[in-house]
Amino acid sequence: MKPSTRDNVEGKMHQVKGAVKEAAGKIVNDPDLEAEGKVEKIGGKVQEKIGEIEKVVEK
Repeated sequence: MKPSTRDNVEGKMHQVKGAVKEAAGKIVNDPDLEAEGKVEKIGGKVQEKIGEIEKVVEK
């Protein structure tokens, strides 16, 4: 698997995990878990964008 594809896939996985943590934090009223989810979701978006940039550079 190309590094750009791997970054895209891992980025999407982190976004999903972050969204789940964020929702769980809201449900159980845990602001720390909610914040952790938001951070992970943002990190996933950044990683996905890095993968997209790498894909363009590879061509």
